[in-house]
Amino acid sequence: MAKNHTRYIFSMGELKRKDNSIAFSNEKGNFYLPIEETRELYCLNEVSFNTKFLDFIARAGITMHIFNYYGNYSGSFYPKESLVSGNLTVKQSICYVENRLIIAKSIVAAIGANIYEILYHYYRHDKKELKPYLDWLKNEMPLFLSKELRIEQILFIEGQIWNRFYDSFQHFLPEDFVMNKRVKRPPDNPINALVSFGNTLLYTKTISAIYHTHLNQSISFLHSPREGRFSLSLDLSEAFKPIIVFRTIFDLVGRKQLQVAKHFDKSLNYALLNEEGKKIFINAFEERINETFMHPKLKRNISYKQCLKFDGYKLIKFIMEGRAFTPFLLKDKM
Repeated sequence: MAKNHTRYIFSMGELKRKDNSIAFSNEKGNFYLPIEETRELYCLNEVSFNTKFLDFIARAGITMHIFNYYGNYSGSFYPKESLVSGNLTVKQSICYVENRLIIAKSIVAAIGANIYEILYHYYRHDKKELKPYLDWLKNEMPLFLSKELRIEQILFIEGQIWNRFYDSFQHFLPEDFVMNKRVKRPPDNPINALVSFGNTLLYTKTISAIYHTHLNQSISFLHSPREGRFSLSLDLSEAFKPIIVFRTIFDLVGRKQLQVAKHFDKSLNYALLNEEGKKIFINAFEERINETFMHPKLKRNISYKQCLKFDGYKLIKFIMEGRAFTPFLLKDKM
């Protein structure tokens, strides 16, 4: 995947520096990754490394995301922040106090609008059972958000959007992948496993995107700021979930490229992708997030991955200049 400089490591082994390259060693031998062609490392198995290696990738500006054997996200390492702005952090904090509800509503509205676009595709292809939900998204949901609301009420509407979205799967996904309820920690069936894995990949991509802005990762608006997580990444990834995570899932399942019997771990009740399944999902995810389109304002081709960072810039303009903040909308491609 040289074109986007993201490297995934699926096997157990050791990472270390070898001259000016990243060396990965295991029982199969040594494999080398040129440092200048790497910007993100994903460790999807038990991998050892030392502080010398961390210093090496930090000086090269490489972000590393670590998952355990079961595919659960453990954490991220990224170089010390070079884009630090005390002024923006202060104003971001003030914005949380004064304008949290405005930003939270914008994020939830974008989630609903993007889900509408994804489901409308199926509605046009004879899935008329989706009409009640599409009508709710188009008419009732915006009406609810137009009212004066507390953050708890905004979060309730967000929950309704996602729950109704999950219920709609029964109309266009095979029975093996229908979601009875959303279960996260740990997932309890194939569709929950796909959603959790996809959401985590998108979350880590958003962490990397925000790292290249002056925003403070810990000051969020829809999600409550909490210790031990990059809550702003949770915020900015939300509008992209329908477009990147769920489109990837729907395409792979619809084309039978992912199958329960072949690509999930039977010993864990099919609630975890096996290595082959992870590779298939990651390849499709990377293709999707790096897909390009003509941006109507910039008049040039950009990728969805770039749009993650652009949403960070939009948020900065809202915080610093008071410009309206609208997360990425699929129908507008901006």
